[in-house]
Amino acid sequence: MSTNRRVCARVTCNVAAPLCSCSTDEEEEEEVVKETGHTLRPLDSTPRPNSSGAFCSTRVPRVPGVFANPVAAQNQCVKMAKVIKLFGLLCLVVTIAAEVRVKRQDEDLDPDSINVEELCKDRPGDEYFRLSTDGDCREVVRCDDAGENGITRLAKVRCPTGLYFDVLRQTCDWKTNVKSCDLLGKPRKVLPILKTDEPICPEGKLSCGNGECIDKELFCNGKPDCKDESDENACTVELDPNRAPDCDTTQCVLPDCFCSADGTRIPGNIEPQQVPQMITITFNGAVNVDNIDLYEDIFNGQRQNPNGCQIRGTYFVSHKYTNYSAVQDLHRKGHEISVFSLTHKDDPTYWTQGTYDDWLAEMAGARLIVERFANITDGSIIGVRAPYLRVGGNKQFEMMADQFFVYDASITASLGRVPIWPYTLYFRMPHKCNGNAHNCPSRSHPVWEMVMNELDRRDDPTFDESLPGCHMVDSCSNIQSGEQFGRLLRHNFNRHYNTNRAPLGLHFHASWLKSKKEYREELIKFIEEMLGRNDVFFVTMLQVIQWMQNPTELNALRDFQEWKEKCDVKGQPYCSLPNACPLTTRELPGETLRLFTCMECPNNYPWILDPTGDGFSKK
Repeated sequence: MSTNRRVCARVTCNVAAPLCSCSTDEEEEEEVVKETGHTLRPLDSTPRPNSSGAFCSTRVPRVPGVFANPVAAQNQCVKMAKVIKLFGLLCLVVTIAAEVRVKRQDEDLDPDSINVEELCKDRPGDEYFRLSTDGDCREVVRCDDAGENGITRLAKVRCPTGLYFDVLRQTCDWKTNVKSCDLLGKPRKVLPILKTDEPICPEGKLSCGNGECIDKELFCNGKPDCKDESDENACTVELDPNRAPDCDTTQCVLPDCFCSADGTRIPGNIEPQQVPQMITITFNGAVNVDNIDLYEDIFNGQRQNPNGCQIRGTYFVSHKYTNYSAVQDLHRKGHEISVFSLTHKDDPTYWTQGTYDDWLAEMAGARLIVERFANITDGSIIGVRAPYLRVGGNKQFEMMADQFFVYDASITASLGRVPIWPYTLYFRMPHKCNGNAHNCPSRSHPVWEMVMNELDRRDDPTFDESLPGCHMVDSCSNIQSGEQFGRLLRHNFNRHYNTNRAPLGLHFHASWLKSKKEYREELIKFIEEMLGRNDVFFVTMLQVIQWMQNPTELNALRDFQEWKEKCDVKGQPYCSLPNACPLTTRELPGETLRLFTCMECPNNYPWILDPTGDGFSKK
């Protein structure tokens, strides 16, 4: 009988025997580096091709410490072998691989030949760089100050065969995608001198890296004002000299503002037992024939919250391939429609480094298209989610405030013991900027953040070792069956319900739910189980904000007016046979795209420079 084997980062994993892991989680990578100073794993958390051309994306539980060192690996495997003899051969493979790895890397890296202190001066500990541009572009190092007696050492990383390391993006990737093999590392940026024992600039001014003094408000404004451009190089949530202040609950008062020191405080200081457990089901992407049946199955009109209103979801709609007559009907049924961008460009840096005008064209343009072709005229499209959850920093949120978007739903919060409630960005965000290319907004903005609390994806939380969380349900790569999915849903529900009852976000791409029938069935089973309680409500993002602005205890929720407004479905579908408009645009040469709408067909396919489809203005 053949076994299902995958080779990942030079360690054999047997998927049928869950001893070892093909996981590429960054936190586990860091753990290995700290314990041994060596690892061969790719660095990002996305699936990667291995040397045989397959992708290592399946994650199975890893034996704690199995890659720490050869001896630990051997001891752990001996213990496991006593319990399950069938795993002996696999343990031997892991032990040998660990021995070979340590031996090879100790031979390759000669610390006496390089000045480690000089290399690591002012260099972040999580930045990987090359010692030489000679070689095959697979090998990089990072500075690690966890050595004996606090001595800084170099920890080496080597990409799997077939992959190169991109020092600009700090990840392993296909050879053809890596263009930085001639660079030793990321360009070093000059930092401003923000902290000194004695002031070196007049009041109201701060020092550039070269000692030049400029006005404080010029720092992190999107354009260099220092001659060395250092004023734009320290602009994180923690470092921006003009950052939003820490939460002040005497100044931040509902209904317009909500904050707390650690993000876990319940609005209105209501006792947890009197707080409704809100669950938000959201979907990202185009709405069309590929997923309309799924949405009709989940939201079939027969499932009601304890207040007698139908359960609702939120749809973050991207433009291309969307059927706007279907969007129009979702809106008629009381679901919330928000925007997921117009072009959904697949270059993540486009979003992270986007200008104000980029975000304006993408999000305000997408809203204009939805309002026009789905005939949504009530001003209810007020939410934004960034593609790939790549937040655009202050520029994105400046645009949102100017265009009257009420909330963003793109920032994730790391898995913690107590989940975080949504908050406004008038004050500093109450958690670290997790993921999102670390480009969270640092300034004060009149926008709500519907934070995405990471899910605990452990199969058995009472036994399994700690794992990084996942923000989208379909990014929980270890979920391979309906039974596992059900355990994920119930465990994370209990995490929220038994602590501060922060809203539980279940965020999906429809294709994942449709990939296995058992996923859909398990979600519906979970919904119906939750609706058997009298304190669980499936609501939209806007409804969460409405409750937070007017915190109401459970016993008064049946008459909570803000939730009653969308209670009943009114009217019939606007049209039974939408127009299937075959359209082109010079922005997408060679493509003919069908636009399904109950409205009149436009002249052109709406796109970034022509969102109405009326055509380009003549100059």
